[in-house]
Amino acid sequence: QVQLVESGGGLVQAGGSLRLSCAASGRAFSSYTVAWFRQAPGKEREFVATTRWTGEYYSDSVKGRFTISRDNSKNTVYLQISSLKPEDTAVYYCAARQEIAGRNRYDYDYWGQGTQVTVSS
Repeated sequence: QVQLVESGGGLVQAGGSLRLSCAASGRAFSSYTVAWFRQAPGKEREFVATTRWTGEYYSDSVKGRFTISRDNSKNTVYLQISSLKPEDTAVYYCAARQEIAGRNRYDYDYWGQGTQVTVSS
């Protein structure tokens, strides 16, 4: 069993930056596929980025502005979000799966509680 806890969200002006963290419990987390999704009010939860042994992958809407990374010594995955836009406002969720996974949220077995990111214009 893996537990995920996100942190780092907040209120930021357009153009600003934040670093979100996803701290995981459990062994062998370094081998897990870990992803970030986000959900804006009234919208579906959407894929943002994922990190797995084959590399890092991003949605087109965040490519070049967001960076996903992991520190296996701390069992933590980060999402550095920069050049923020009001449309990036959402609850950001961390998700994990022991096997390889992609952009489909239904592939992921473990989820955090989310952290709110609000971007003001």
